[in-house]
Order: sequence, then C-alpha cells, then structure tokens
Amino acid sequence: MPYKLLFVCLGNICRSPSAENIMNHLIAQANLSESILCDSAGTSSYHIGSPPDRRMSAAATTKLGIQLRGRARQFQKSDFQEFDVILAMDQENYENILSLDRSQQFDHKVHLMCDFCSRYTLKEVPDPYYGGSEGFHEVIDLLVDACEGLLEYITSQKTRT
Repeated sequence: MPYKLLFVCLGNICRSPSAENIMNHLIAQANLSESILCDSAGTSSYHIGSPPDRRMSAAATTKLGIQLRGRARQFQKSDFQEFDVILAMDQENYENILSLDRSQQFDHKVHLMCDFCSRYTLKEVPDPYYGGSEGFHEVIDLLVDACEGLLEYITSQKTRT
C-alpha cells in the first residue's frame, strides 16, 4: 500500500504543485516511486483545472531542471481518508483544512510544510503570486528543503513500522 502525500495551498497553481513535483523528483531519485505517491490541491476553487503558474514553472525549470505537471483541484473532505499526510503551505491553509474536519479525527494528518525544513527558519511558504520572480525562486528553495526533510521523515517512519 503506497504512502500518500497531499500538498495544499490556496489556489493550487504555485506552491502546492511545486511541492508535489519537487517531492516526486526526490522520490524518483530515491527509487521510491512505487511506495510514495503525491498529489496537490487548493483550499479555494479559483483555479480548478488550470496548469501550474508559468512563473512558478519557469523557476522550477531554472533551479531544478524539472517541469511542473498537474491541474489545479480543490481540497475535498474525502482527501482526509485518502491521504496519509496533508501538508499545508501556510497557517491560513492549515486552518482552512482543519475547519473541514469537524470531528477532529484527522488533525494528526495535517502539518505545516515548513515544519520539515532543516535549513530555512520560515514557518510558512510565502505565496509568490503577486510578487516578482525572486519570490518564485525563494519558494523553490524553501520547498526543496522542506521536501528533503519530509522524505527523511517518511522513510524513517516506514523503517520503524
């Protein structure tokens, strides 16, 4: 049974698809593609069906040589059952996700993405949407750090079970 990760931001066109694609890249490098699956979603319905933001895609290609794939979708209550870990990009996303779980039975699955950073001290992944290209590059660096930490966390969890 594969371990399933869901990355969540507001619109699912910048931060969460970047996290999903960076994580998939790291998973492939570690030969774990069969055992860890990734997806992403947004808490809003603003961009459903849209591809990742072209500025975010350009930053991912420039910094990592990877293409951002996927289409935006909205977070659903069924995602709580479907995924093992749900990763919110910022505090507002985190609270929006938890507000959908009235019973609080899935609270333990929801984490802030930056909790897995080892090099950066930011607590949230900033939304680069309204800024310049340096913001998109910063998000890529931050997400690489967080994804590396997350992969380490998952592999250490899996070896314990």
